[in-house]
Amino acid sequence: MTTAHHRGDAYSATCPCRGMLDLLADKWSALIIGALRSGPMRFGELRTRLDGISPKVLTATLRRLEEHGILTRTVYPAVPLHVEYALTDLGADASVPLDALRNWVEDNLPRFPH
Repeated sequence: MTTAHHRGDAYSATCPCRGMLDLLADKWSALIIGALRSGPMRFGELRTRLDGISPKVLTATLRRLEEHGILTRTVYPAVPLHVEYALTDLGADASVPLDALRNWVEDNLPRFPH
């Protein structure tokens, strides 16, 4: 039995891919995914790496990324509690174009209106 491959149409208002596009196009989501490319990180490490993010926004964004299968949250029973976030295979795949976009933005910064 074969499974048909369905490609979405992000231009269609009814396409379910819009939720994922909205998540990945978010600044903080893209930066979290980029930060996790180097390997698992704890909440405090992510907060330090993502200069300017509030704990509330970081928590909410991590939850959304976990709900959408982009990252995993692993709790290690220790005192104090040890929690690590890591990219799933889907998240690692998403990191490639997001990394290219981030690099393009950084490389072209002088061309943007100030």
